[in-house]
Amino acid sequence: MSETRSDGELLRAVAADADRRAFEELYRRYAPWLTARMRSRCADAPMVDDVVQETFLAVWRGSARYREEGDVAGWLWRIGSRRLIDGLRGDGARGRLRQALARLRHRDEVSAEERVLAGVEHGDLAGALIRLSPELRAVLQATVVDGLTTREAAVLLGIPPGTVKTRAMRARRQLREALA
Repeated sequence: MSETRSDGELLRAVAADADRRAFEELYRRYAPWLTARMRSRCADAPMVDDVVQETFLAVWRGSARYREEGDVAGWLWRIGSRRLIDGLRGDGARGRLRQALARLRHRDEVSAEERVLAGVEHGDLAGALIRLSPELRAVLQATVVDGLTTREAAVLLGIPPGTVKTRAMRARRQLREALA
C-alpha cells in the first residue's frame, strides 16, 4: 500500500524528476476542482477545459514554479485565472463571448422562478441586477465580471467606447440607488 504524498512532495517530484505519476496524482486532486471553479467564471466549457489543460501543462513544463508559499490550490487558481483572462481577451474567446452576450440581449424576460432563486441566492444585488436593462447588464458583464477593458468591451458589444463608459456609469448609479 503506497503512502499518500503531500502536494508539496508531488510538485517537487514533478519539478525535479518529471515524475509522471506525481503529476497524474496532482492532476486527479485538482483538475476537477479547478474546472468547477473556472466554470463559475466562464460558461464556455471548451475554453475552460483548454484553460485547465494549459494550467497543468505549465506545471508539467516547469514554466509555473511553486515557491512553497501558500496552498497549491490557490497557486493553481492564480495560474488558471490568468490564462482564462488571456483567453477571454483573445480573438476566439472574444467572438464566443460576443455570441453569448448577443443571446443574452435577445433572451426572453427572466422567469419568476429565476428572479426568486436569484433573490434567495444573492439578495438585494441580484434583484438590482435583474432590474437593469439588458444593455447595462451586458456592459457590467463585460467590464466587471469578464474583466475586459473599455476598448475590449466596446469591440465585443459593437458599440463606441464612450457608450461603454456611459452605460457603466448609469449601471453603477442605478445599482447604488437600488441598494441604498
